[in-house]
Amino acid sequence: MTEQLERLNRLPLRDDLRGLTPYGAPQLDVPILLNVNENTHGLPASVREAITLSVERAVAGLNRYPDREFTELRDRLAAYLGHGLSAENIWAGNGSNEVLQQILQAFGGPGRTAMSFPPTYSMYPLLASGTGTRYVTGRRSDDFGLTAESAAEQVRAQAPNIVFLCTPNNPTGTALSLDVVEAVYEAGAASQAIVIVDEAYGEFFHAGTPSALELLPGRERLIVSRTMSKAFALAGARIGYMAAAPEVTDALRLVRLPYHLSAITQATANAALEHADALLANVEDIKVQRDRIVTELQDLGLKPAPSDANFVFFGGMENPRAVWEGLLEAGVLVRDVGIPGHLRVTAGTEPETSAFLARLRDLLAAGIR
Repeated sequence: MTEQLERLNRLPLRDDLRGLTPYGAPQLDVPILLNVNENTHGLPASVREAITLSVERAVAGLNRYPDREFTELRDRLAAYLGHGLSAENIWAGNGSNEVLQQILQAFGGPGRTAMSFPPTYSMYPLLASGTGTRYVTGRRSDDFGLTAESAAEQVRAQAPNIVFLCTPNNPTGTALSLDVVEAVYEAGAASQAIVIVDEAYGEFFHAGTPSALELLPGRERLIVSRTMSKAFALAGARIGYMAAAPEVTDALRLVRLPYHLSAITQATANAALEHADALLANVEDIKVQRDRIVTELQDLGLKPAPSDANFVFFGGMENPRAVWEGLLEAGVLVRDVGIPGHLRVTAGTEPETSAFLARLRDLLAAGIR
């Protein structure tokens, strides 16, 4: 037991938090960071200028509390999402993780259960434990897929109060068809399950892949979660949001902290949304690099999963840790997600992608795989 853990265990920590590991990926100082699914393109100069001006205006009023209802931001987010949504359907927080936490605070807690289908976003069990919500897991097929029939059967058997459906799924990048969402929603009727469709990477869907936003009308237990960290390149600003029935946003008002979205956060998000076209132009470049990675990994004899996200999950390696270390030696950091035989790489810029593929090709040629 480490000294740090010994000190922690001397505190009167909740029993269900003992032994848990905080969420996080390695933060190493290397030239090419492709491990946490960031948008590596950065902000266009015009957007940086717009955000700077917006924040400067907000600074003049920092002696006052911000708009508690972040009205302008909700209006802008509703307009951006479309699908007939209005501000009453929108909620936002400091990153989508805070939004998910608020959902669990409102609909989870002691005596209630949250369910997801791993491998999936590793924050779900941590959010559950942090809110005293029991966490249970379902099963995916061997290729990490999830069918409507299987998902519905498992939800009926577990009768959870909350279900997480991540699409595109992290870490596999695979998208769910809407029939899975519909089947889970119907299967959760008996337990009145809140169904959260986490579309953090939704802007990277292949053309023709539908969003669960289409399913919101008439489904008061359905929530679609999004973020501005990925497609909008605002990971450092911490802005997440969701769309749902107005009564769901009312429920989250019961658990939010006062004035939880700062004036600076709101100013940043509003300026970014005003220039959404400029920011989303990079999304198409990222999708090109993502598809390039999939194609070239297949050519190298590896097994990439079909990706609708800004990253690629790939297998076919006997020693992925050696591959990870070999890439790191060349200044390329990818993610070891702890799944045997697999790694995950963010689709970066064209030079970053080329550097990753070149180094990987050299490693495989040297017999490291």
